[in-house]
Amino acid sequence: MTVQSAPTPPTKELSQMSVTNNTTTTTSSQSQQEEQQQQQQQPKGTAKRDALLTNEKKIQTLWKECKAFESDANNSSSISSTTTTDDKKNKFIVTFPFPYSNGHLHIGHAFSLTKAVFRAQFERHLGKNVLFPFAFHCTGMPIQAAANKLKTEIEQYGCPPSFPEEDPKIRAQMEADLQQQQQSTTTTTPQSKAKGTKSKLVSKTGTGIVRQWNILSKMVPKDEIPSFIDPIHWLHYFPPIGVSHLLNFGAGVDWRRSFITTSVNPYYDAFIRWQFAVLREKNKILFGKRNNVYSIVDGQVCADHDRSEGEGVGPQEYVLIKLKVLTPDHGQTRHAKMEALLTKYATNADTNGGVYLVPATLRPETMYGQTNCFVLPDGEYGAFRIDATGEIFIMSPRSARGLSCQLYDDANNVYYTKEFGKIEQLESFTGHELLGLPLSAPN
Repeated sequence: MTVQSAPTPPTKELSQMSVTNNTTTTTSSQSQQEEQQQQQQQPKGTAKRDALLTNEKKIQTLWKECKAFESDANNSSSISSTTTTDDKKNKFIVTFPFPYSNGHLHIGHAFSLTKAVFRAQFERHLGKNVLFPFAFHCTGMPIQAAANKLKTEIEQYGCPPSFPEEDPKIRAQMEADLQQQQQSTTTTTPQSKAKGTKSKLVSKTGTGIVRQWNILSKMVPKDEIPSFIDPIHWLHYFPPIGVSHLLNFGAGVDWRRSFITTSVNPYYDAFIRWQFAVLREKNKILFGKRNNVYSIVDGQVCADHDRSEGEGVGPQEYVLIKLKVLTPDHGQTRHAKMEALLTKYATNADTNGGVYLVPATLRPETMYGQTNCFVLPDGEYGAFRIDATGEIFIMSPRSARGLSCQLYDDANNVYYTKEFGKIEQLESFTGHELLGLPLSAPN
């Protein structure tokens, strides 16, 4: 027997073995990467979160059982039975601006509230008797305006409503119209660094096509939405939800001292009445009238943030120029209604003051030397009785409605019309029926 060297494999076989080993190594590396990716894609365990939530509920239950946030006078553990003047230093009160209760609280409320919660808890740890009351703001027009809007939507589009913008073509046209209107407003309104030109709805939605029904459907069961046409229902629905959310938030509020505003709460209403009565007795406030944006439908002043739309709009003073209408002598048939009006009321004791076209101007100093009065040929105008002067004004219905809310004699509290907000229309005209009338300009 002889020892022989092992036969050398062919070059081709060595090459194949090398490739096979490399492939095995590469396949193993890829499978590890895929396994790591799968592990990363799988949701992480929620054990830590669940433990925190469990502990949170446990501690909140303990707070409730111990009445940890209920505060009474001289109730601090650091105050002895015999109180002194220094005891007042051991009291601390925290307040938070009443959130408006026309919907759920949002993250902005939570962010702002943390400052009050942290400070109250810090003072408690110092041994102070901390009082943290809470309330929900329900006063003003937003709730009333939203209730009115919902009622109108149901009356016009049914219950549940079927809105026209549900048709894509109609929606596209409505959005285009709103965008054009917004651009027109931006063009005609002077720019201000302090005031944006977009309304809240346009800023939030991008279109401004917002329905009250759709807003409520995100917060309220749809079968309960019709109940919100009553503004009082809002007051009973959203504040309790707010309390529940704040309890979950761990706000540390003494909920025995929680309330809502408006006259629905007789205690708060009495408090506000008392404030105004005292201030008036001290001549700090006066009772009177001033120019305001006013809602005839709701019967009250609409402050800037009380409106569902039209923020930033204020009272605008105009001067009415009385142009007396003379008897037409052109023989034009389109003046028949005006001739009849002049004949009928010329001898009437209540309206013998004359008939006037009353264009409005912001520049009354430019009216000297006027030669013409312009009207819209297709515009709608009317003849309205002015009770305070016995005159008849030819103007648009919108202008007449505004004039019916104006004082004629401030000293004697006399309005232009007998009944505030209402004006009698005696005749209607188109602008075409007014063209060519002879007028007498004031001296």
